[in-house]
Amino acid sequence: MEHCKQQDTRRQALYDWSVNYLTQHTDFQAQQISVVSGDASFRRYFRLHHTGGTYIAVDAPPEKENSRPFVAIAQALYAHGVHVPETIAYDFDLGFMLLSDLGDTLLRPRLNDDTVDGLYQQAMRELVTIQGCPSPQNYPLPPYDRPRLMTEMALFKEWFVAQYLALTLSDEEIALIDDTCQHIAENVAQQPNVFVHRDYHSRNLMLVNDGVLGVIDFQDAVIGAITYDLVSLLRDAYVEWPQQRVVDWVEDFRNLLQQQGQIPQVSQAQFLAWFDYMGVQRHLKVVGIFARLSLRDGKHGYLNDIPLVFKYLLNEIKDYPALDRFYQWLCTRIVPVYVAKYPQASDMLKAYL
Repeated sequence: MEHCKQQDTRRQALYDWSVNYLTQHTDFQAQQISVVSGDASFRRYFRLHHTGGTYIAVDAPPEKENSRPFVAIAQALYAHGVHVPETIAYDFDLGFMLLSDLGDTLLRPRLNDDTVDGLYQQAMRELVTIQGCPSPQNYPLPPYDRPRLMTEMALFKEWFVAQYLALTLSDEEIALIDDTCQHIAENVAQQPNVFVHRDYHSRNLMLVNDGVLGVIDFQDAVIGAITYDLVSLLRDAYVEWPQQRVVDWVEDFRNLLQQQGQIPQVSQAQFLAWFDYMGVQRHLKVVGIFARLSLRDGKHGYLNDIPLVFKYLLNEIKDYPALDRFYQWLCTRIVPVYVAKYPQASDMLKAYL
């Protein structure tokens, strides 16, 4: 097995486990195993080449990763008709999984001005299907409720403002942030609850055979607000589209939901407000997470993604009177300090200085 020489022991064990499965359950013969990627967790992904094609072999060390939610959610989505990887085999004690292979074609590189409308329309149709998926019977999805929404938004104050910007806030400023977050959480909690992928964007969607849309990285799914995944898709931290196009897509999604009977009658303005408030919650969280990834985990590349996310945040709150004090505070207190620390953000945020 030349291909496995000098590799780590878990990779070798994963290969041996996969070969054993192929021997017992198929007529295929293993040929080699190659690295696909790691992710933000401890999981690693390999491509197992065999005489019948390929599988994805996953190493998820059981002391670091709980693979049960992944398998339960994958099986539920697959049964519901969502094009997710099929779970071919798994061993929770070893922390190994064998999945069908969706290929390497992510949606992100295929997006441009000419293709984005068709691809996003396809992604929104798939999202409607996902939202109708029942919670797995063997793994009830956790609720994306007010306490969890509040905990996530607190990352902005703790990691971006206090740690990254090194600002000491007054009691009045702390109260403003906390009261604003409470208002946002209350608004979001009023939305209809559905199956939420929780990271539904262009780096977790794939184009597979015949243009079918594949969906990956769903293991953190929850039951939560109907606009959460739509925000992830249309206000992607890694690609920006003109505001009017985004508003038009939001309206397309509202119409799609109502045509399918997925939501009660709700006005365009109300649905857009749901979308914006959900965006504020998500982007407060993401700014905090990106700062934490740099400060705590040494993953400094995420600092490059904060300016766009911060721009989204400011755009989402600027037209809502209930958020005006928070908007003015961000523009006068936070943006100048942020741009002084990270000058690369000045072009993205110059309209708010």
